[in-house]
Amino acid sequence: MHKFEAKVSALRSSGEFFLQGLPIHTARAPGRIDLMGGNVDYTGGLVFQMTTRESTKAAAQLRPDDRIIFLNPQMGEYGWRERAEFRLEDLQDDAQVRDLVNQSPELRWTAYVLGTLRFLRKNFPKRMNSGLSVYLESSVPLNKGVSSSAAVEVAAMKSAASAYGIELAGVELARACQWAENVIAGSACGIMDQAAIVLGEEGSCLPLLCQPCQPFAPVSIPEELAIWAIDSGVRHAVTGMEYEAARAACFMGYKLVCAWERLPLQLKEAEGIPRWVDPEWNGYPSNIAPSAFRSRYEHRLPETCTGAEFLREHHTHADPFTRVRPEGIYSVRACMRYAVEENHRIQLFVELIREAGNRLSRAAAMLLGELMYQSHYSYTECGLGVEATDLIVNLVREEGAERGLYGAKITGGGSGGTVAILGDRGAETSFRRVVQRYAEIQRQTPYVFEGSSMGADRFGVRVI
Repeated sequence: MHKFEAKVSALRSSGEFFLQGLPIHTARAPGRIDLMGGNVDYTGGLVFQMTTRESTKAAAQLRPDDRIIFLNPQMGEYGWRERAEFRLEDLQDDAQVRDLVNQSPELRWTAYVLGTLRFLRKNFPKRMNSGLSVYLESSVPLNKGVSSSAAVEVAAMKSAASAYGIELAGVELARACQWAENVIAGSACGIMDQAAIVLGEEGSCLPLLCQPCQPFAPVSIPEELAIWAIDSGVRHAVTGMEYEAARAACFMGYKLVCAWERLPLQLKEAEGIPRWVDPEWNGYPSNIAPSAFRSRYEHRLPETCTGAEFLREHHTHADPFTRVRPEGIYSVRACMRYAVEENHRIQLFVELIREAGNRLSRAAAMLLGELMYQSHYSYTECGLGVEATDLIVNLVREEGAERGLYGAKITGGGSGGTVAILGDRGAETSFRRVVQRYAEIQRQTPYVFEGSSMGADRFGVRVI
């Protein structure tokens, strides 16, 4: 952070970006590794998340005019516009902001920053009455499935809110950033990424019940265990068709189950984020018990269903953030099963680690690994697997528990991205062998994630 603060001070001293004589508010937000959880954050499941060492840093300074200026040099590396300018009056309406950030592919990244300012303008109009300059730097790799977008949102929101004298922290901060991603960026994500980044602790994993956001005390990773992650090299995005189709398929199944049980659905809005609810499971498919799902619903759900078939019988879709495409073919049964059974797997996973404390038996470690393998292959059933991530998981399996590697799974939204790996702390040689073999087969050296760091709330805001 010292290098970042030195760069920010230099930008102020030179007058190149920041104004001299005015304070600058800085914040830091890490990425996150999805140890267990993946796609049950939007179905109301439990997730188990760890922060990364890599982070996004943001610096915000009030302006005496109404200009809003962003500078993100990293975007230039991707051929996007690294500097963008707007006006305070541009933040009057959600649709207006969406149109602005979508006017050019070179400006799409600004959705995750301008969206946070739209939230502040919408909810704290008396506080947000002047322009703002925001400078960003990030070491969180893009499209790796480690929440680079959420890290940008949290760092930007934390620094900007502080500059305007607005207190945002904890669940309130996470929900605000989720709103920006759902409503402005148009990504159908749950609360998992933002909450883990805000509330995470170094050396621990955060259990979070996504109903809509109920964090539990961080759970320390047993001393004998290590967690690594390998980027597959296949780009991941929660705005991708596979992710949208899997999410839509789950809620198609949920709609069918509610119809069979004659449960009325009602559209409600909590903190600006709409969702459909029912009187039995409160709109969360993960609340259905696995035994009930297996005995009462699974055999009745279609294995696949076209969007046209579903829409002919059910005119409304029970998810505001995806749409049922008539030409689409949806894996309804598998995606509904994932929402139910993955939630149960995560509950077992968390309890095994929590009860073990600092002394985890080998049998318990192998059970944890098996739960990860089951989670990984359920992604494939939902249409979210790719050959590259399967290859990493298979290489870990080949090393095996006898060489200290217990389990592996694709993370986050799937369809590429990163694979999380669980093993003994002394199994570094085995892990490096997996990395080397993957590099030889793919003919490229993968990015490796190791270690963790404090979340955004623990870091706080520093004023230069």
